[in-house]
Amino acid sequence: MPTGKVKWFDADKGFGFLSREDGDDVYVHADALPQGVTSLKPGARVEFGIVSGRRGDQALQVIVLEPAQSLSARQAAARRADPEDMVVIIEDLLKLLEGIGEGYRKGRHPDARTAKPVAQLLRKVAADLEA
Repeated sequence: MPTGKVKWFDADKGFGFLSREDGDDVYVHADALPQGVTSLKPGARVEFGIVSGRRGDQALQVIVLEPAQSLSARQAAARRADPEDMVVIIEDLLKLLEGIGEGYRKGRHPDARTAKPVAQLLRKVAADLEA
């Protein structure tokens, strides 16, 4: 079965086109999508059968092999911090947390002026680690 990527698909109109890896674009109708799938995202990798019609090739029995990577995932990968920069950030964060830990050892919670920015910093570093 040929493979390719979704060039575009309009769910409202119920059709779109697939770009074959080894040929021309192929028309795809919503009826050819897997059960429960109502749309295809551009860039999704698909496998499909082909039937030749009077208007050209048409995809049948589309199987989604890899969904398209979402824009937010691409943006997250693009904004990921450089590893050399992360080393410095993590080392500074450890020093900051050691100071807070020392206060806890003495039975004190950090004051709000300290706790809030540290919590925000931890969330930001966690987001960078997950990206």
